[in-house]
Amino acid sequence: MEGFPEEQPSSLSIICWESSSSDCAGIIRQKGTGMKITTFAAIYIGSYEVSLKIFEISANRKIRSIDYVRSHVELGRDAFGKGVIGYELVEELCQILKEFHSIMNGYKVDGYEAYAGNVFRNVSNKLFILDQIRLRTKIEVTVLSNSEHRLMDYKSLAVLPRFEKMIQKGAAVVNVGGGSMQITLFRKGTAITTQHIELGIMRIREKLSKIENLVSHYETQIQELIDKELEIFKRIYMHDLEMKYVIIMGDYVADMTKGFSKKDEDGTIETERFLKLLNKWYKKSAEEISLELNLANEHDPLILPSVVLYKRLTEMLNAKYIWVPGVNISDGIACAYAEKNRMIYFEHDFEEDVLAAARNLAERYQGYSSHTEAVLNMTVTIFDAMKKVHGMGKRERLLLQVAAILHDCGRYISLVNQSECSYQIIMATEIIGMTHLEREIVASAVKYNSQPLQSYSSVSDKMDQEDYMVVSKLTAMLKIANAMDRSHKQKFRNIKASLQERELVITVESSESIVLEKGLFSAYANSFEEIFSVKPRIREKKVF
Repeated sequence: MEGFPEEQPSSLSIICWESSSSDCAGIIRQKGTGMKITTFAAIYIGSYEVSLKIFEISANRKIRSIDYVRSHVELGRDAFGKGVIGYELVEELCQILKEFHSIMNGYKVDGYEAYAGNVFRNVSNKLFILDQIRLRTKIEVTVLSNSEHRLMDYKSLAVLPRFEKMIQKGAAVVNVGGGSMQITLFRKGTAITTQHIELGIMRIREKLSKIENLVSHYETQIQELIDKELEIFKRIYMHDLEMKYVIIMGDYVADMTKGFSKKDEDGTIETERFLKLLNKWYKKSAEEISLELNLANEHDPLILPSVVLYKRLTEMLNAKYIWVPGVNISDGIACAYAEKNRMIYFEHDFEEDVLAAARNLAERYQGYSSHTEAVLNMTVTIFDAMKKVHGMGKRERLLLQVAAILHDCGRYISLVNQSECSYQIIMATEIIGMTHLEREIVASAVKYNSQPLQSYSSVSDKMDQEDYMVVSKLTAMLKIANAMDRSHKQKFRNIKASLQERELVITVESSESIVLEKGLFSAYANSFEEIFSVKPRIREKKVF
């Protein structure tokens, strides 16, 4: 999905190009042997642009972009400045989406997904806008949480073979949007942290719009605003971390890099060369930069904030190479759709990213220990033995592992309110590869590991009944696993679990007294039995 678009004349700025199918070879594989081609449409509503991207998904050509339509509409102007989107902009948005609907009909698409990002998340009239769109355009729009948005972005990168090679050597993925940006750090092939920063191109412009014409060096004011946020990130997450690559996703950056005729074989640009170009533009006006880049709007007010932001990010991350892969959220939407409908599967191990990020989070709050490892191993053993009873799958198993890893992280803040602090830490932290709801499930399981399980009515605003049952089941397993190492001495060895009629028999070997563990275990056995109708029991084998 690489290559830069060639503009074609249209009232909606229609942009069409085809992607290279070879880019996906070995990373995405089509399931099945049929040659059916699925036509799919991805609609994305951003802070200053609404886009429609048409894809073909097939066995031999993988995922191929065949049309791209974009229309400029500054929804972020109202969203970030007023907290509400005015009716004029809603009218303009609905008219654009009507035209998108006609284009989709022309392509006879087999399916579509329409999403809105940060621009809709916090506006007070969100529900009314979504209702108007549905009634007037027949398009159902879903507002993505930041976690869901970034996971789709991540999947658009994971299809590219170069990405896998780069993250093995240390890389930072920077995704710049209109309202915010995300920085994800990779080490030895797995994500170690991801941080959401409310510092997007449109938001920067709105914050400084009142002083733009009052100062002689507007670019300096932009830099000061950016540096305040980036310095905090650098101080907390960048110490002792070296990266070879910075991978940049975002608007304008493709226009900035297309002039580099001599790139390395892997498509990267030396950071020094990229910074030299940005420094040249840094002191120029928006009009001069827009003309030099041949932008559609010769007075684009977002181009100077973009230049300053990319410059400061590149300098802070201090990698040797820059890579601009040319993919965006629309490509991620297509990948997610194809994966959900079992047309493709990824070779990249997203689950290992989740576990690595969870371990790094636990270590940051000094909550990762030999006790954590013991609880993690026991929860997995219990989960696998209970497959025929609990009715959960591979994803819930992963959530249980994350809960086990993070169950002690709140002790860093408070030894008294540890469970509540753990909940707040998990909910406040992005974990790449997990949705907001999944974080809620994990955080709740950790919270109720030490507190009584609340009734569904008290948490119904956060999850549905099915998710509540998942929380209940994960909590029951975590509680008895945690009780089995309450002394934090790892007294058990060779732990095995088997389901025998209505009993879960956990066989352990130990050379020490386990009176404490047995006593605490029995205290949680009743709640486990209430949920699963299975009584857990420890069978001890003495080792002398």
